[in-house]
Amino acid sequence: MSDRLAAHRPPTLRNLSTRTRRSAIGAAALVPALLIGALGSTASAAPQDSGLVACAYPLATHDVPAAAYPKLRAEFAGSRFADLRTAGTAYVDLAVALRTARGTDGYQTVWFYQRLSAACAKHEL
Repeated sequence: MSDRLAAHRPPTLRNLSTRTRRSAIGAAALVPALLIGALGSTASAAPQDSGLVACAYPLATHDVPAAAYPKLRAEFAGSRFADLRTAGTAYVDLAVALRTARGTDGYQTVWFYQRLSAACAKHEL
């Protein structure tokens, strides 16, 4: 009788292939993150600061095309937070300057990025 019941149970995690096991673990980690993100995004319908909206661009995982730099700079310039306005416009100005720069070690970019990310984190709700 116990053999018949055992045949209908799902396989344990150890008996699954590596690919299936990694997919299951990835899904288990991704689902709560998506739920938290979805629930957190419905917090309020209040208009956001344009600088905070612009924070999503350089801090995201995708590249920002050079054609979007003026719009991004304008969004940072319109921020009501002085530190976010200063850090954001400086970061975009640096990105424009580095399109043609040669012989840089990249540390200046790291410093500007750290300053911008700190300002964005300070003012996020």
